[in-house]
Formats: sequence, C-alpha cells, structure tokens
Amino acid sequence: MRLVSLLVAAVFASSVLNAEVVEEKITLPNKLGTAVMYYDNAASKPAPAVVVVHEWWGLNDYARKRAKQLAGEGYAAIAVDMYGTGKSTSHPKDAMSFMNAALAEPEKMNARFDAALDILRKQSSVDGSKLYAIGYCFGGAVVLNQARRGLDLAGVASFHGSLGTETKVEPGTIKAKVLVATGGADTMVPAKQVAGFVEEMTTAGVDFELLSFPGVMHSFTNPDSTVLGKKYDMPLGYDAHADQVSWAALMRMLAK
Repeated sequence: MRLVSLLVAAVFASSVLNAEVVEEKITLPNKLGTAVMYYDNAASKPAPAVVVVHEWWGLNDYARKRAKQLAGEGYAAIAVDMYGTGKSTSHPKDAMSFMNAALAEPEKMNARFDAALDILRKQSSVDGSKLYAIGYCFGGAVVLNQARRGLDLAGVASFHGSLGTETKVEPGTIKAKVLVATGGADTMVPAKQVAGFVEEMTTAGVDFELLSFPGVMHSFTNPDSTVLGKKYDMPLGYDAHADQVSWAALMRMLAK
C-alpha cells in the first residue's frame, strides 16, 4: 500500500513538472485588435475558459499576469485588448482618454469580446459549456455589460468595477452567475451605485454574490495601485486581504 501511494505521488509530481503555461499572441478578426491566450499544455481534459478584461490602464503586465494565473490554476484564459492594439499607460490622463474612446464605440467593444469568446470556444482544450469572463476596474464594468447583453456565459466576475447602467436588465436576460467584489471606501463605486446594482440584480432574478470590503479603496487587487495613487493623488490602494478573499471567491465560482 505504501508503494502504491509513493507511485501515485511520483506520477502526480511528474505531471506537475511537465505542465507548462503556454502564452500565445492572438490577432482578432476584422482588424479588431489583439489578445493574449494562456493555457496549460499538459491538460488532460477540456477545461473551463475565461475572458480577462483589463483596467483602464490597458492590456498591461497586470492583466496578463491574471490571465496567466488562471492558466496556472488549470483554466484557459484570453486577455483581450479592449483598446485595440497595444495601448497601455501608467498615466491617468492617457488612461482616461483610452477608456473614453473605447466607451464611445460600444459595438466595437462588444465585437472584441465576442471574438475573444469565440476563439476560446473553438479550442479543443476548452469546455465550451463553461465560459466565464472577469474584469478589473474598467474591465469589471465591461464584463457586467456582457452579462447584461444576455450572452451565454457560465459566470462573470467584476473586481472594483463600475456597477451602474443606463438600462437595467429585464428578468431572465442575464444567464450568467455574477460575482462582484468592491471596496467599501471606493469613491468611484459609491454606496448608492452598489445599492442600485443590488436592486437591479434582485429584480432581474440574477444569481449573484456581492463582496464589499469595509475601508478598502479602488483598485484593491492591483499591487501597483498604492504607488500610482500616491503619485497622481488618486484614491487608489492595494489591499492584500480583499485581493485574496475575492480571488478565492472567483476560484469557487469557476469550480462549480
């Protein structure tokens, strides 16, 4: 019995050592822009997959890190550039300009998201019945709006994203489970907006979970946010506890 246990452990260790997260640069169709896909090349069966949408800074190292982190957990992930082809910055003035330009063309943003989702769906290593989307800040609002479109997603998760909408959804529109993680001291997502979102989801009969962290500021999942907040006098701040708890909630949602 001891020998069998050792052999099983050895096989498991070997599979972990042989696993490798692969990075693949993607060109979206119809000149929509680019994306980066990550997956475990040693996966033994089709896995759930996740579209990752970046903060207002653009598709930077942080967004790619989150997608790669998901691949390390056994999920395929594609980080899609909602600004098109490589616009990213660490200056809020540029970020605001990039974001506003994207928001002015919602149809193009939807097309980019749809293209990324379709690319995941076509991968032989992906379980097409378990497609998710997560987003941070600007990206959090994007993925919530994709759910509001009624897309066939298993779940969406918004981390410190805007929760407001001009057109509240009708009951039965949202098919996805919804996870929202927000900071109680996030001035960009005020309590009134959170309350409106809860009312919207409840009225629409959505299966949702809301995590609110008292005293936590905007961009709490990004370790660079505290430095950026101080540099540009913005109410940003990393919070390790909120980051860990919200990520654990995401892992639970993906595992269902």
